[in-house]
Amino acid sequence: MKRCWLGEGNIIHDKERSKADGVLALQKGLVPALWYQLFLNGVRLGTYDFAEKRGWTTDSSGEISTPNCIIVGALAGCIGAVTGSPFYLVKTHLQSQAANSIAVGYQHTHTGCISALWKIYLEQGILGLWRGVFGAVPRAGIGSASQLLSFSLCKDYLGNYEIFAKRPLLNTFTSSMVGGVIVTMFITPFDVVMTRLYNQGTDSQGRGLLYKGVVDCFIKMWNTEGVYGFFKGFMPNYTRLGPHTVLCFVFWDALRGLQTKFVNRQHKKDGTVKVVRS
Repeated sequence: MKRCWLGEGNIIHDKERSKADGVLALQKGLVPALWYQLFLNGVRLGTYDFAEKRGWTTDSSGEISTPNCIIVGALAGCIGAVTGSPFYLVKTHLQSQAANSIAVGYQHTHTGCISALWKIYLEQGILGLWRGVFGAVPRAGIGSASQLLSFSLCKDYLGNYEIFAKRPLLNTFTSSMVGGVIVTMFITPFDVVMTRLYNQGTDSQGRGLLYKGVVDCFIKMWNTEGVYGFFKGFMPNYTRLGPHTVLCFVFWDALRGLQTKFVNRQHKKDGTVKVVRS
């Protein structure tokens, strides 16, 4: 259990995979992964920003509202997950492919992102591209809500006490670090379940060979592997989600700041007095 929690098994697997498939095999699925992040976070953060600017994440006094942030963050994550689901499906298939000597689980025979999408469409129809989406939606909803809520609360707290008043970038950096830890704790069980749902083989009617759905997967894992089974690869997951959260929110805040300056400058040129805050 300790090995899977700390990620030692993942490191050993990476070494074996490098020997069998070559070093470049560690970057399998990079193209669909990038497209997935573009659709997921583009829609997710865009939706949250839209709601935030309209005061949907605050209460009547202008303070951060925890229930509102949870609802908006979860809905934004769910919408983003549905949008990017086909790319996550292909990413999982490509990353699970390995040489016969070290292959684990069901093996797909895709040669690339576009060909994989086309093959899935031909074999399973348009709905086949969204197979596993019901596992992705709760994962994205809970992960997005916990990440955005912890980030917003921490950033608001640091801002109220002016801890980094002269260096706002440090405020964003610190808040995103907290968000990275929190989201990893909440999202790892859903990552494990979602990966199993996406990667399982299917019968002639497109039904999963191992799990009927999200609930069935959770129950079977609980009965056979216990609570630790849901946190397999926690540390490797954090090494991905930690830096990802920091970079994502730092660039997001920086771009929103640039947008605010541009919009306010345009208002001044037009002779209006409206001021937009980031």
